[in-house]
Amino acid sequence: MRLRGFLKKETLQIRRDPSSVALAIIMPVVLLVIFGYGVSLDPRDVPIAVVMNDGSPEAEDVLARLELSRYFDVIRVAGMADAERMVEAGEADGMVRIREGFSEHLHRDEAAPVQLIVNGVDANRARLIQGYVAGAVGNFPDVMQARGEPATPPPVELGSRTWFNESAESTNFLVPGLLTLIMTLIGTLLTALVIAREWERGTMEALLATPLRSGEILLGKMLPYFVLGMGGMSLSVVLGVLLFGVPLRGSLLLLGALGGLFMLASLGLGLAISATVRDQFVAAQISIIAGFLPAFFLSGLLFDLGAAPHAIRVISHVVPARYFVTISQTLFMAGDIPSVLLPAGAVLAGMALLLLTVTRLKLSPRLPRS
Repeated sequence: MRLRGFLKKETLQIRRDPSSVALAIIMPVVLLVIFGYGVSLDPRDVPIAVVMNDGSPEAEDVLARLELSRYFDVIRVAGMADAERMVEAGEADGMVRIREGFSEHLHRDEAAPVQLIVNGVDANRARLIQGYVAGAVGNFPDVMQARGEPATPPPVELGSRTWFNESAESTNFLVPGLLTLIMTLIGTLLTALVIAREWERGTMEALLATPLRSGEILLGKMLPYFVLGMGGMSLSVVLGVLLFGVPLRGSLLLLGALGGLFMLASLGLGLAISATVRDQFVAAQISIIAGFLPAFFLSGLLFDLGAAPHAIRVISHVVPARYFVTISQTLFMAGDIPSVLLPAGAVLAGMALLLLTVTRLKLSPRLPRS
């Protein structure tokens, strides 16, 4: 009888707490979607700029092999200046240049020059792209022989260079991205508990009885964690540069300013969760689902978003971490590129303003009018 009564009480308690039921249903679905559809280690439809300095049929055949490959999304451009601009702006992951005299070298049984330049910020992705291009271009002798044309392997010589991460060290790619996870942990996971903790402990009522306004309470809750988060970012930058030898080619001041915008967006998300949910456990679970997991899987930190389905790429645009991963890796590896940094910073500023506004509106009805 006692066990039956206890089970009945627990069942009623769960039924009265819709957030627990929602977490039990939503969390497995989110995890399955992220792991089943959002995580892919195989690049597909890699945007690559192609410069054709040779208009011969043989050169067009090489271009066709790249266009027919499922791994590439070929963008034909007029010259190297356009290709370089696209790589710097992140619109292409590499560029292929078929040099002048390509067909003449083939007809003289000499190595025909093809140049490949790859964005090496993501060292693993750069190596895969090099392998894909080498496979597409390196098999060209088989095409010639199948047409009955003489071909002394290898008739095509591929010269490769890696930009931004010349040593192809994965550390240079991971350390800037880890700034995002560190700031997400501090900004979202910790602040998701601060207001919920006040409600659980019964101290929120005492706080509301003070003359403090909603903006003052919000600032008081936010400022210590902002300082803590920026301190963590500063320590990570110092360790990354001095301990791991990661190059910082961009402006340190710009990194701090854009990092502050991301920190505000992370704090806004955590405080919005904390102001909405009065239970610390539920707030922690929601912050993991809405903050940490997207920052880990849907930001481009470890996995290529370009290889993910279109729906996952669309969802990733509402993840603040996506934009700061782009910012940090660009500043560390490539330098100050306004066409990349300014749009990402503007999105983070808009997200921070929106989330902090939502938090203040959640607090305002519970406060006395001033």
